[in-house]
Amino acid sequence: MQQRVHFSQKLDELRMLVLRMAALAETAARNAARAYLTGDSDLAEEVIMGDVDINAMEDKIDAFTLELLALDQPMACDLRSIIGAMRMSVNLERVGDEAVNLAHRAVFLSTRPSMPANPRMEQLAGQVLEMVSRAVRSYADKDSALAAQICAMDHTADELSLKVLKECINVMVEETRIIERSVHVIMASRHLERIGDLATNVGEGVIFIKEGLDV
Repeated sequence: MQQRVHFSQKLDELRMLVLRMAALAETAARNAARAYLTGDSDLAEEVIMGDVDINAMEDKIDAFTLELLALDQPMACDLRSIIGAMRMSVNLERVGDEAVNLAHRAVFLSTRPSMPANPRMEQLAGQVLEMVSRAVRSYADKDSALAAQICAMDHTADELSLKVLKECINVMVEETRIIERSVHVIMASRHLERIGDLATNVGEGVIFIKEGLDV
């Protein structure tokens, strides 16, 4: 009985580690999007510098989960919780990477003449950040129904990213002087869209932990 209580405490500790990493990744995504939309290069640099903390959390979670698997030999739901945590840490680390990529775009564009406002990018950023928020919340609350909503939201993010691409192509055709900046906008939309994909992966991880379904 005491061994079981000790193991449950370890699972709770693992869950808190994942939630701390999720908070870092979500903050990075939000700050990168804000830096891009506002042209705040200082905030973008903060995102870039802060990625080391997200990477460190992934390493810590990896070590912790491997120890649990090796020493405690968990079964059923406990095993899913550990494997799910490992999957999430990988996806959260990639959210951090994409946030850094987006921050680099923000830094570059801040050195160039401003582009015309692109409402689609604001829509895309808002959609993706809401997906990340719901993904984190679904894990915190163990809410598989909320996690399932993220998959549907991903279609909207994909559509918005495609619209940004088409609009940028039209702009480049009409005004060749902003081709370089337009390419960076396209890449920024891709980074946002990828963050949405990763948030979807996190949501699928919640469903795996809660229901044992590999979506």
